[in-house]
Amino acid sequence: MDLAELKERKVGILMGGISDERDISLKSGNAVLKALSKSNYNVMPIDVDRDVALRISEEKIDVAFIALHGRYGEDGCIQGLLELMDVPYTGSGVTSSAIAMDKVATKKVLVYHGIQVPAFKVVNASEVPSLRSLKMPVVVKPVAQGSTIGVSVVEDYSDLQRAIDHTFEYGQTALIERFIDGREFTVGILNGRPLPVIEICSSRRIYDFEAKYTTGNTDCIVPAELSREDEEGIRGIALESYGAVGCRGAARVDLIMDGCGAVNVLEVNTVPGLTETSLLPMAAASGGMGFSRLIEEILFGVFNC
Repeated sequence: MDLAELKERKVGILMGGISDERDISLKSGNAVLKALSKSNYNVMPIDVDRDVALRISEEKIDVAFIALHGRYGEDGCIQGLLELMDVPYTGSGVTSSAIAMDKVATKKVLVYHGIQVPAFKVVNASEVPSLRSLKMPVVVKPVAQGSTIGVSVVEDYSDLQRAIDHTFEYGQTALIERFIDGREFTVGILNGRPLPVIEICSSRRIYDFEAKYTTGNTDCIVPAELSREDEEGIRGIALESYGAVGCRGAARVDLIMDGCGAVNVLEVNTVPGLTETSLLPMAAASGGMGFSRLIEEILFGVFNC
């Protein structure tokens, strides 16, 4: 399909939703809406609620641009609904979306493919085992939340149970992961092509919700200051992770390099933020691709990947 044909299609921009990341999703969706409107696409914003199937049907959209973050948006649910309705959509499919949203499932898939991840332990709310064997510090996080919601760094055993209980506010399972003190990187991948590497330099211990969304807490260096060998290695691991999880379209892989140069994959994000200051657009801009063109490429990838 060429650009002229695509502009004749009605694009439904799915945003908002009912997850804890609704506000962030609205920002992404409105940025996408503005970019496609300026490029003369036939667009229809759809604020997703439980009547979303009816809205999609009534609006007779030809393709869905998914700008939903969190539960029901990037966990395979909306993707499954769109499959049933025979509506093409941006981003990863049902299975890969579900895997990437589940941090434990992601780790198991990556380990199976020989990709290094931080050592981890899974704790269920119904049976909390003795955790004294864990080496501090650790990161405690919900298994199925985005935007680092509910994430804590724990330095001492006396604070561990409190952090786990906080995590249980977001689900019945907690992931406890070895804290790695190192350089954090993220690699955006667009239709199977890795973008320039970004180094995330946060004033906080980890790149958490406050670091992401509070001005002044984080500096991003793009392209990251790396040797050619390290840059190629990080991009290669990110691309391998993208393939292992089965991603398509746009995604982002977060990684950390320890003091010995070993790279661990932290997460795979199948619906990365799409405001003009988000990490994926930042990487694209560093590679010479403006925001509007990035959004077009994501849309174009639905029919040409």
